[in-house]
Amino acid sequence: MGVILNIETATTNCSVSIAKDENLLAIKEFDSASYSHAEQLHLFIEEVVKNASLELNDLNAIAVSKGPGSYTGLRIGVSAAKGLCFALDIPLISIPTLESIANKEKEFTVDYIIPVLDARRMEVYSAVYNDALVEIRETRAEIIEENSFEEYAAKGIVLIVGSGAEKCKEILKSINFKFQTTAVPSAKEMVLLSNKKFKENNFENVAYFEPYYLKDFIALKKKS
Repeated sequence: MGVILNIETATTNCSVSIAKDENLLAIKEFDSASYSHAEQLHLFIEEVVKNASLELNDLNAIAVSKGPGSYTGLRIGVSAAKGLCFALDIPLISIPTLESIANKEKEFTVDYIIPVLDARRMEVYSAVYNDALVEIRETRAEIIEENSFEEYAAKGIVLIVGSGAEKCKEILKSINFKFQTTAVPSAKEMVLLSNKKFKENNFENVAYFEPYYLKDFIALKKKS
């Protein structure tokens, strides 16, 4: 049995949940383009613990979204998670941000899921999952072009989901592409993922853990 506090701050959504095993007990989140994480995160943590009728000492682990995503958002979330782990002497679990997005409820039956986070200009952070939510292509930072992800669209229906989906929708024209443009990572989707890692004792080194920033991008080719 594990009581886990989940923290998601990689994007504009400041999100905190608490769960017992796979059961969501409480969640609090606020999605704001102004990035209110510094002001809201600790208040949200206090609120979800209270709403779950628990105390901080009842927690068995802290899970945090590790990125990629906003540099500042990730630092705030990871710092809070590590501080709680040290104070409570409990383990730290990290969850890939793109994996959380891939696990959101789908509007379509699909063969592939490609979570994308908006970066700069036509750049996104992306990964590729099959319909069983198994990662089949690692996380990358890439520039969206007309042929992006075409190898998957040639084989089936592809759902592109996340804050980078809008810019993908403008360029990717295959009828096999479907888009969910408003989805943001949430601590709700972290519940099953963090519980699985807890059962596996798949923990991070609290002292040395750092967010996954993934800063490098593929250079644009100059047009001849």
